[in-house]
Amino acid sequence: MSGIGFWELVVLFVIGLLILGPERLPRVATQIGRWVGRARRTANQLRYQIEREIALADIEKKSKDRDDRTREDSKPAVNAERKESGQDAQSDQQQGEPPAAGADESAEDGDTSGQPASGEDDRESK
Repeated sequence: MSGIGFWELVVLFVIGLLILGPERLPRVATQIGRWVGRARRTANQLRYQIEREIALADIEKKSKDRDDRTREDSKPAVNAERKESGQDAQSDQQQGEPPAAGADESAEDGDTSGQPASGEDDRESK
């Protein structure tokens, strides 16, 4: 794992016993064990988080690629629909002309002849 074998550990233990003494060595070994455990947990959490980020990036890339393909596939259909609807609107405009402004007023009065009402004709001449 870290390249330290059994005999290297024995040598480190003997050196630690000589330097720290029998009273402090167990406390220091416990503390070092806690630090190593924390470091391993932190490294595992970091590795797990990086793996999740990579997986999320892959999912987003696949989703974007799928959306791009869907847009490209639907462009001809949308363009065809726009052309058809544009042609329909143009043919509607060509077939029927918009009504004149005076025709609306005469239709509201009930007169469909398009001539001004008889009272209006008298007022204009005076």
